[in-house]
Amino acid sequence: MSISVDFLRFKASLFSRNFAPEFQNNRINMTRFLLVLTWLTMMFAGNASAQIQRKLTVDELFNLVEQNSKTLKEQKTGVEVANAGVAVAKSQRLPDINASLSASYNGNALLMNRHFGEVHGLHSPHFGNSFALEAQQVVYAGGAIDAGIKMAELQKEQAGLATDLQRENLRFIALGQYLDLAKIANREEVLKSNIALTQKLIDNINEKHQQGVALKNDVTRYELQMQTLRLNLTKLQNTRSILNHQLCNTLWLDANTYIETDKTIEQGAFAKYGEGAWQSEALLGAQSVKMAEVGKNIADQQLKLAKSAMLPSVAVVAANKFDGPIMFELPPVDKNLNVWYVGVGVKYSLSSLFKDNKKVRQAKIATRKADEARSVAVETLNNNVQQAYTDYLQSYVELETQQKNVELAQQNYDVINDRYLNQLALITDMLDASNTKLDAELSVADARINIAYAYYKMKFIAGKL
Repeated sequence: MSISVDFLRFKASLFSRNFAPEFQNNRINMTRFLLVLTWLTMMFAGNASAQIQRKLTVDELFNLVEQNSKTLKEQKTGVEVANAGVAVAKSQRLPDINASLSASYNGNALLMNRHFGEVHGLHSPHFGNSFALEAQQVVYAGGAIDAGIKMAELQKEQAGLATDLQRENLRFIALGQYLDLAKIANREEVLKSNIALTQKLIDNINEKHQQGVALKNDVTRYELQMQTLRLNLTKLQNTRSILNHQLCNTLWLDANTYIETDKTIEQGAFAKYGEGAWQSEALLGAQSVKMAEVGKNIADQQLKLAKSAMLPSVAVVAANKFDGPIMFELPPVDKNLNVWYVGVGVKYSLSSLFKDNKKVRQAKIATRKADEARSVAVETLNNNVQQAYTDYLQSYVELETQQKNVELAQQNYDVINDRYLNQLALITDMLDASNTKLDAELSVADARINIAYAYYKMKFIAGKL
């Protein structure tokens, strides 16, 4: 504020005199002007880098992941590529049409006997032209075209599931950082409350010391306790700064954003329906199982493709050729000849009998392996859901236990505090009671967040995050 007043005085002094000559000749005024400009620059720079406070709910957190994640954008592009692949595969049902057009210069023909004697030159029309139009429509390919289309559709589904799985992973990573921030915020509140309580006790003990009923050592011990609490608070604030920075990077937010978590997350009423319902929901929704099923279907289509190579292909063909001159006559005839035909063509590779049979055997093994992989995915999912559900129920027990511990620690603290005030307990007893109360309060603060984490982890495993 004093600098801005000085700046106004400086302006007044400049305009109260002949400004232009003095500004050019007076170095003192120039120096002051530059100092003011420097201060203004620093002030605007400081405002530009000021911290931005932003409160986020879980839904807003997930929306930011969806909007800003470059990894997710890459996965979505992969889905677009796979979708284009379906169109490419379906285009194999369309006919093949080829056209060719050429013009040429023809030299004179040379006629001789088999012993290279009796040479006669024959005049040929020098300008040659050729036009051909050919069409072919496959009507049977042993199921290869249908299998190729189905493969492309399955690859599109696989790309979509990979995107969903990546989305779930990114959401869970961001949510873990978010809940850690909430946990740190709760711990900060507990420590600040205990610091205030400790300061109050220090004031009471100082008063008793002045009255001669308390030792200076008692004050010293609680001041040491206060320093420890303040150090722990500083460590928590530094940890929060680190976690906040990491979450900003995860969400692609400005590094100066101060993220404030939603307090209602630890008070949410989470579903408590039984493990069987979670198992059924996970079996239907988990991307890991869906991807294993798609992998099995892809293996089945690859087996069909391998078998189709051992079957003949049938196609309807049509062609029209317009050529000139007629070169197979001697002497060549300077006329155009148009020929067309329509027919049915059958193609069969005899080598497939001893080559593609090995590919069929390989595809059968791959199909069996894909089926086993699906069974493993289902078993792993079942175990993960059971463990997550058990941890979820345990988190409620932990909260109830920690709340009871807080209640008991508070009762113990009140009793010890009354005894200490009546000189029936030592300062060490008070410190122990304070530390016990602090540990219990910190644990109950963590336990509330642990319930939310266990619930969202169960949803993550079930593919419902």
